[in-house]
This record gives sequence, structure tokens and C-alpha cells, in this order.
Amino acid sequence: MKKIDQILTNFTAWEDATNYLGVVDVELPNFEALSETIKGAGIYGESTAPVIGHFGSQTTKLNWRTLSADAMKLAEPKVHALDFRGNQQLFDPLKGYVQQEVVVKTRCVPLNFTPGKFAVAAATETANEFEVHYIKIMIDGKTTIEFDKFNGVYRVNGKDMMDEVRKNLGLS
Repeated sequence: MKKIDQILTNFTAWEDATNYLGVVDVELPNFEALSETIKGAGIYGESTAPVIGHFGSQTTKLNWRTLSADAMKLAEPKVHALDFRGNQQLFDPLKGYVQQEVVVKTRCVPLNFTPGKFAVAAATETANEFEVHYIKIMIDGKTTIEFDKFNGVYRVNGKDMMDEVRKNLGLS
């Protein structure tokens, strides 16, 4: 019987896999394919064709409760390795609740740092925004998506989507 996805019960955020970043929420990047509109002889109208393995700018954003030292550190203009480790709760109608590990690993550079605002008895709404150059998403230890913008890597569920492209370009 199929397990039913329910909720992300909690997660932790890390820099360089060792520095715990504290209370933060994360907006993960989108995978919006670069595309081209195809029209012409033999086509009845238009069709949008995605360019496999090519994506627009991918950003991730960390939203903080306060103006923290970690938020300031992540504003440094260098490559940051940010990891997010979570636990997802699923429901199996035969076994009951099941816990599932989900890990997102990124390498990224700062684009924007927003110190936020000062208001009495309120969060500062501090934020860091990054351009993501590399992302790997793993569920239960299995890599589901891996994308490396500068090394021609795009794998989905273990399938190398760029293997033939790299071969055709003389890169593998």
C-alpha cells in the first residue's frame, strides 16, 4: 500500500556540515528550465521546448528571527556550503507513522543581505539570499536530484541527463 506524505516535522540548517545555523526557515531554489518557443512549418501553432539540463537563476533564501552573527557571516562574498537536514512524516495505512530523512546540500554565493527591521517584541525579518551553483536532494539516503551548473551535471533519480551531451561536446 502507498505511503501518504504528511509533513516536514523539523529540520536543521548547517554551514560547512559542522556549523549549526540555529532558528531559520529556508526557501529552496526552483528548477525552471531555460526554454525556447518552437514554431514553423509542420507545427500547428507554438510549443515551448525546455533545454534539458539548463536552468534559469536558482536562488535560496534564509529567513532569520533575529539579526544573528551567523546571518552576518553568510553575507561574506565567498562560496558557502549550506546543508539542510530534515525529517518528513509519512503515513503507512498498514504500519502507521513512518519517518523519512531528507537532505538538501548546496553550494552558493551571497546575492543579497537584508538586516531587516527593529520593532518592539517582533522578529527582525533578517534574510540572506544566495545564487545556487550546486544542489543535491536526497531522500532516505538516495540522491533524487543533483545539479551542478558549472560541471555539466544533472541527474534525476540516478539517471545522468547530460551524459550524451558531455560526450557530444568531447567532455567525457
